[in-house]
Amino acid sequence: MQSESNQADYISLTDIAKFKDDKNPRYIIQNWMRNRNTVEFLGIRESLNNDFFNRVEFDTVRIQAGLNSFVLTPQKWIEATHAIGIISKAGRYGGTYAHKEI
Repeated sequence: MQSESNQADYISLTDIAKFKDDKNPRYIIQNWMRNRNTVEFLGIRESLNNDFFNRVEFDTVRIQAGLNSFVLTPQKWIEATHAIGIISKAGRYGGTYAHKEI
């Protein structure tokens, strides 16, 4: 499988995070993504659904996950691992979206 089925299968993580912090939802998403359990779940899901998932880079991210110095943004995750389960768009109408299974 190369890509997810369609955009209707994605939900806005940005909108969900705005319930916690309306001014800085990206920090809520970044904190969620730096959790070791989150990284491992995302990696397993990508392994099952993405033929182009970069497992070598995933291992690097997984090893660092949970450390105090570890920072992971959606864009960094996508670029490093070629992930397709999370989409990050910049700009006025942008945001972070995750497949509904996530």
